[in-house]
Amino acid sequence: MYDFVLKNVRHYETNKTIAIAVKDGIITAITEGMANLPALSEEDGQNDLVMPPFVESHTHLDTVFTAGDPKWNKSGTIGEGISIWGARKKYLTKKDVKDRVYRALHLLIVQGVLYVRAHVDISDPNLTALQAAVEAREEMKKYLHLQIVAFPQEGIVSCPGNKERLEEAIRLGADIVGAIPHLERTKECGVESLNICFTLAKKYDCPIHIFCDEVDDPESKFLEIVALKTIETGMQGRVSASHANAFSLYDADYTDKLFSLLKKAQINVIACPLISSCSQGRSNSYPKFRGITRVKELYEAGINVSIAHDDILTPFYPLGTGNILQAAHMAVHVCHMSGRNEIEEIFNMVTKRPAKALQIDNEYGLEEGKPANFITLPVLNKTEAIRLQPSPALVIKNGRIIASTPRTESRLYIGQTHYRINKSYKQQKIAERNQFNP
Repeated sequence: MYDFVLKNVRHYETNKTIAIAVKDGIITAITEGMANLPALSEEDGQNDLVMPPFVESHTHLDTVFTAGDPKWNKSGTIGEGISIWGARKKYLTKKDVKDRVYRALHLLIVQGVLYVRAHVDISDPNLTALQAAVEAREEMKKYLHLQIVAFPQEGIVSCPGNKERLEEAIRLGADIVGAIPHLERTKECGVESLNICFTLAKKYDCPIHIFCDEVDDPESKFLEIVALKTIETGMQGRVSASHANAFSLYDADYTDKLFSLLKKAQINVIACPLISSCSQGRSNSYPKFRGITRVKELYEAGINVSIAHDDILTPFYPLGTGNILQAAHMAVHVCHMSGRNEIEEIFNMVTKRPAKALQIDNEYGLEEGKPANFITLPVLNKTEAIRLQPSPALVIKNGRIIASTPRTESRLYIGQTHYRINKSYKQQKIAERNQFNP
């Protein structure tokens, strides 16, 4: 007798109809067809696509839902965003932060995200946001896997006290050491900040996540230093670099050399197409660059690349829904990846690839023996998921439904024919065969 069975769903890779049986929070059996598996409870998946949860590899939980407080970012630039956040964080309280963190995590869960890596600014002398995020992580761990990056928004070297606070943040429970070398006062300060970051990571045996070259400057080349230090310290596979926007401005010869170095270092590159396409290149004259790193070329070179949603209503980005498929949809466009196989690869960049970056391979996947964490989408396939960006019909954690979103439909009245029109193509075709009268 199983604890829970999800039947009548289609595997996201094979498209075969399967049933998933769960015992003690573990996927115990996956059978093809409409097998009748005895269970204490069961759910009909209504022929939806079933898949592992989405993985958010780069977001901010301290700044979330603060857009317009104390004022709006009128220029849309990263610089003005940093200035506004600098004013806002002066009156952070633990309750303020935790209330917004919970709201954000609940939103992500509903959107099918059960694995999150979040950057939390440690430039606050009291580390208020960091402490609040650590508490929220422990209180939410039954529902969601949260990793916290100790993020020195104002720099490690250039901000007095941040070197000490960075280490204190790790002692207080941050999982990952961060840095932002391109925002240090000089290149030399940027290199020193990376030395400090790698030293701390080795001391506490932590992964590293760097904000890297998030500028419109082709001379910003900290990514190569990150890769070199990764190799020198033996941290291959444990270092991630977000944004890397300047990469798209490098010349061909240098780029080829950098690809080789990144691959040897096993660097994980995380692109954030929503905010990057909006904030980068603003001050440049035409022709403007696309504001995003070379996602397509990186994955073709064998480098692990992820797509992240990033900000939700922050001083840096006034939009955002938490739906990572929105970021995937944007990536299809700005990365020129609209080929059928390329779209499927973009889907991997919000699932398998960020799982590798977060080093959760041992628990991630739709396989027997793995934790029973999976979602269902009311779509035909992965391409349609990116096209329609639906919320999951079911979100299941350890074999228990923790969120659900009812299917929605519109009704169309034209002439003598009336239709129910659903968002999903699959459901729409069914509706067209079942005409009705109002």
